Amino acid sequence: MSSAAFSSISLDRGCFWKDEVKISTVRKLDGRRFCIKGSVASSPRSLQFAKKKAQKSEDIVRVGVLGASGYTGSEIVRLIANHPNFDITLMTADRKAGQSIGSVFPHLVTQNLPDMVAIKDADFSNVDAVFCCLPHGTTQEIIKGLPKELKIVDLSADFRLRNIDEYEEWYGQPHRAPELQKEAIYGLTEVLREEIRNARLVANPGCYPTSIQLPLVPLIKANLVKLTNIIIDSKSGVSGAGRGAKESNLYTEIAEGINSYGITKHRHVPEIEQGLSDVSNSKVTVSFTPHLMPMSRGMQSTIYVEMAPGVTYEDLYHQLRISYEDEEFVVLLEKGAVPHTRNVRGSNYCFMNVFPDRIPGRAIIISVIDNLVKGASGQALQNLNLMMGFPENTGLLYQALFP
Repeated sequence: MSSAAFSSISLDRGCFWKDEVKISTVRKLDGRRFCIKGSVASSPRSLQFAKKKAQKSEDIVRVGVLGASGYTGSEIVRLIANHPNFDITLMTADRKAGQSIGSVFPHLVTQNLPDMVAIKDADFSNVDAVFCCLPHGTTQEIIKGLPKELKIVDLSADFRLRNIDEYEEWYGQPHRAPELQKEAIYGLTEVLREEIRNARLVANPGCYPTSIQLPLVPLIKANLVKLTNIIIDSKSGVSGAGRGAKESNLYTEIAEGINSYGITKHRHVPEIEQGLSDVSNSKVTVSFTPHLMPMSRGMQSTIYVEMAPGVTYEDLYHQLRISYEDEEFVVLLEKGAVPHTRNVRGSNYCFMNVFPDRIPGRAIIISVIDNLVKGASGQALQNLNLMMGFPENTGLLYQALFP
């Protein structure tokens, strides 16, 4: 087909499965029909999953996405497009109610999904599980009103902090669902896998805490680093600030420069300290400074630690290797290799490595993730897979986009 002919076709939202690939139908303006074949699988095993979905097996889970018009919501939709067991049957977006997902996110125009509705008009009778992608401070009341049989993964911060007084201190408002908070399980998948598997409500971790806890938890648990003087320098792409219109996120405000923000008071601090304190069985306080980078997505945390007496950099490397050698999505690089955000872009992977500092007794750990995938929607999907009894890598075998 010529480029001119291709430009004259319009999408027909229907699609079907044949021979283990997804076939999207398109219609030319003169009425003739064409089919464009595009695999949505990243491995032979994923192709088998796709065939299974075509057969509409009894294992299909009906999913609702609350807040589908934001970045994390759109990532959920993108990832579920490659999931053989999850079908989206409900999407909400109050400001975009009545619109299709393709009109809000043109890159998702090929997805045959229900139009978005306001939350007050949402019908949960055809939903088994929910991803809640709403802003902080709005989620507690909404989740409190959902049917009790639903499995829920909340991507906001509203259920991450167990101490409701601490939540009020850092988020500036009282907790509106303290009984639900007692039920919520913190969703750092590789660390709390069994608790997540049996949970009804999972509080998905923040992006910074994910990039920081994954390398630090095994080292603290093994008593290899001191609990004092942990310094964390983190950098994030602009999508971490959400999709809302903000002057500070304008291109002219962020391009060709970087800036620190939330200095000494970023809301992820208590979440980081809660997780590290849990594994150390004592109070851990960290020095954490985030920075905004002029890129759309990606996150790097550079962590400076003081090693315990007699411990060497080799011991840290060995501990990380044995902790994550059987993990799908956490990768310890070869010694000396520097993790780059571009090598995990669009994927659910966390790449990390540890380096000896030139200051004796200290080490430097570098961890990179995609803030929207492993730092948000990918980890959320990983958690719901566990909660629903599926392999946790289902629908997540996307490799990084490069260049």
